[in-house]
Amino acid sequence: MKRVATMLAAATLSLSGCVSVSVGSADVPAMTYYVLADARPAPVAPPAVDAKARIAIQGIGADPLADSIPVVYSRRAGERAFYQFASWTERPSLRLTLLAQQRLEARGRFAAVTQLGQPVDSDWLLTLALETLVHDVSSTPGRAQLSLRAELIHRRDRSRVAQRTFTAAPPVGEAAAQAAVAAFAVAAADVLDPLVEWVETTVAAHTRP
Repeated sequence: MKRVATMLAAATLSLSGCVSVSVGSADVPAMTYYVLADARPAPVAPPAVDAKARIAIQGIGADPLADSIPVVYSRRAGERAFYQFASWTERPSLRLTLLAQQRLEARGRFAAVTQLGQPVDSDWLLTLALETLVHDVSSTPGRAQLSLRAELIHRRDRSRVAQRTFTAAPPVGEAAAQAAVAAFAVAAADVLDPLVEWVETTVAAHTRP
């Protein structure tokens, strides 16, 4: 009976996760926490002399699994699973909001860039809804899929001025959590590049001289 129980436990472990992140011992892998990064942070530019618009950013987890603390992978369409020993340091929607704020601040096109809830007046609200964040390993080593739906709202009349979805799916080096995290940093940059351009262009087009 003891031998059967050991065999069942080993079978359960072999089916429950994709690849362990790092091994603390022969029997117990160590939990690793990763920071979702921007692979191409914008260099800091001098503030524009005509920068007047103020914008606040709000992050939303449109999909609870996409916005989960454990890193998510998928072997088949419509299915999701967690890496057993790999987690984010914070919810991805919150981290992406911070990365977007850093990008917009660095470019200097706005008089103020804050997060919603901070005691600073703003003219615009940018909502970022995280719809997809998954290591797709339906064909190995897979891709880091990220989808972010953005909405620009004019706060004076609470009207939605524009909406757009930004997606990225860079390749992952290997079917492992650490490689997926590195690819997610590239995916974040691939989404933020066009996002900040779209935000600046849209706000400028709807701002009175």
